[in-house]
Amino acid sequence: MSCIYLPMRQLLRGTLFLGLLLGFGSWQAWAQTDLAISGYGALNQSTTGTTTIQKPSDQGGFLIEARHISNPIVGYEVTYAYNRANQAYATNPGQICPAFGCSGNSASAHANAHEATADWVVSLRILNLRPFALAGGGVVVTTPVGATLTMITCNIVLCSTSTGSTATQTQAKAMFVYGAGVDWTVVPHLGVRFQYRGRVSKAPDLVTAFSSTDKFTRTSEPVLGVFLRF
Repeated sequence: MSCIYLPMRQLLRGTLFLGLLLGFGSWQAWAQTDLAISGYGALNQSTTGTTTIQKPSDQGGFLIEARHISNPIVGYEVTYAYNRANQAYATNPGQICPAFGCSGNSASAHANAHEATADWVVSLRILNLRPFALAGGGVVVTTPVGATLTMITCNIVLCSTSTGSTATQTQAKAMFVYGAGVDWTVVPHLGVRFQYRGRVSKAPDLVTAFSSTDKFTRTSEPVLGVFLRF
């Protein structure tokens, strides 16, 4: 019996070792480290507060990503993105028209948005395609580069308008980011990345003459770029 038991035990150990070795090799095949640069469009949502309507303009920008994927459920990346982030503010019409006449202000701010995030990435690998999804958080810093303020005052028979520059301030807002896409390896170590990213943050308060809507706003970012795999 002992002569039979010993080879069986060795066989089981060998089978277990082989399984672990193959499993490790399989996980290693999933691993990928890459650097990507992309262009995107920032499509912004307007918000309305008690006294203010705030409308960001739709702009273009670029995105840099450093990503490492260990296995299908463990991946991470850090990103930096830049886009123009011009904002328009206007007095909510419902607040400016008493019986004796109307008055209202509007402002236009030219600004840049700098975005930094850290994201969790899950993915699959199917031949030379790697679909993925991501979620994370970070900060978006909006820096104004100038603004104009227009003041309109109307009575029953006459309106007057004045326009001039106005003070601005930089804003940093926490943000949540989510997205999904696919990597297509065209040649070894080089491919194309298609993805959609969304970010949610509070509307920035750039013009001191206006209060922001203080509402959450969503930016949709269709993204197209290239990645270099190491």
